[in-house]
Amino acid sequence: MATCFWWRSCGAPHVRLVLHDRGLCRVAGSWAPGRAPLRTYVPGRGGLPTTLLRTNSFVGGRWIPAAAAFPVLDPASGAELGRVADCGAPEARAAVCAAYEAFCNWRGVSAKERSSLLRKWYDLMIRNKDDLAKIITAESGKPLKEAQGEIMYSALFLEWFSEEARRIYGDIIYTPAKEKRALVLKQPLGVAVVITPWNFPSAMITRKVGAALAAGCTVVVKPAEDTPFSALALAELANQAGIPPGVYNVIPCSQKKAKDVGEALCTDPLVSKISFTGSTATGKILLHHAANSVKRVSMELGGHAPFIVFDSANVDQAVAGAMASKFRNSGQVEKHVSDALSKGATVVTGGKRHQLGKNFFEPTLLSNVTQDMLCSHEETFGPLAPVIKFDSEEEAVAIANATDVGLAGYFYSQDPAQIWRVAEQLEVGMVGVNEGLISSVECPFGGVKQSGLGREGSKYGIDEYLELKYVCFGGL
Repeated sequence: MATCFWWRSCGAPHVRLVLHDRGLCRVAGSWAPGRAPLRTYVPGRGGLPTTLLRTNSFVGGRWIPAAAAFPVLDPASGAELGRVADCGAPEARAAVCAAYEAFCNWRGVSAKERSSLLRKWYDLMIRNKDDLAKIITAESGKPLKEAQGEIMYSALFLEWFSEEARRIYGDIIYTPAKEKRALVLKQPLGVAVVITPWNFPSAMITRKVGAALAAGCTVVVKPAEDTPFSALALAELANQAGIPPGVYNVIPCSQKKAKDVGEALCTDPLVSKISFTGSTATGKILLHHAANSVKRVSMELGGHAPFIVFDSANVDQAVAGAMASKFRNSGQVEKHVSDALSKGATVVTGGKRHQLGKNFFEPTLLSNVTQDMLCSHEETFGPLAPVIKFDSEEEAVAIANATDVGLAGYFYSQDPAQIWRVAEQLEVGMVGVNEGLISSVECPFGGVKQSGLGREGSKYGIDEYLELKYVCFGGL
């Protein structure tokens, strides 16, 4: 008999498994090990780096205030970090107009120059990595070390797409007719709307915006209301790097205005592309908006990442893989634990909010989990490891595939034949074989089924922002 550990991933294919009880995890943030300090900065805005802290929208190369502002809170303490421009539908449409006007020039900028500008943006991210990490830690609650890792990961997307900008190649097709020649050109789509989630805010932006700008598109970003400072800080660095006005625009807004702003952005006739990371439910709404004007879409939606340990697995390796990839931006957990316990699950460790505060939840391991429990088929976003036992490879694969989402899947085995079989049979977009950390800028990121559409990162990511044009030459 072997064991299958279940947990869901939010945008990034990270498992959530705890094998000891020394960690902490906040309800809308990330865990901090042991009893280490939860913050390394002074609570409130006073402890944030003022050189990159921006509170207005960024449109057409200018910082523009809105009629109202909304508070951004420290998710651990509840302290106000600052108030940010609360943009509405009019500001969103103005940003699209600015992006469209900029596109008319940006699309004609040489690939070499776009490459150079993206490289300057990358260099500035590296130079300001410590301040950027402090901003991410403040607004999202993740430990500073993990925020520093996110900044490095984010910056690598700008480096990668600065190089890919010069590798956008077309094709020559030889037709049956001797007097004809066929060309296939790749051209930028136009204005792209990028809607980012609260987890991994910086990485989501550079992965999408880097590809868009490399392709010759312009962008309007709507960051999550919880994490607008990251997007605005990146806008400041893009401006310093010389990215032309209107090429990269940021429209922050409160949760109250998010629906109107999202609808305005996604239905604007000047928008050619929508790239969204978030819940499947919201993705379906945006797909509906996109359908009315047949816009291109990239959807990075929900996931439910199984972590399967077969009999032949190197258990130490499996434990290390699970520990390395657990608790990335964990949050809203408690209902799933209660549901599982009411249906017969058993708490091995954890199971309640931590004594240090209501916004922290103990790492939790559940046994006797069944497939009718919410944690088996809904995204948990928390330090919860529900364990389901299985008797055969076929049963394990069936359990793993018994969901309408398929972002990432992981399994551990030393059987070569089994490795090939399971890797091909798992209904996911990404598979980790004896490996828990699989994200890389060089590799395509995305899922199947209701986990989304399209791929990000890698050489395939830039194609999401390009249109193919066939040109036929006759009379040769």
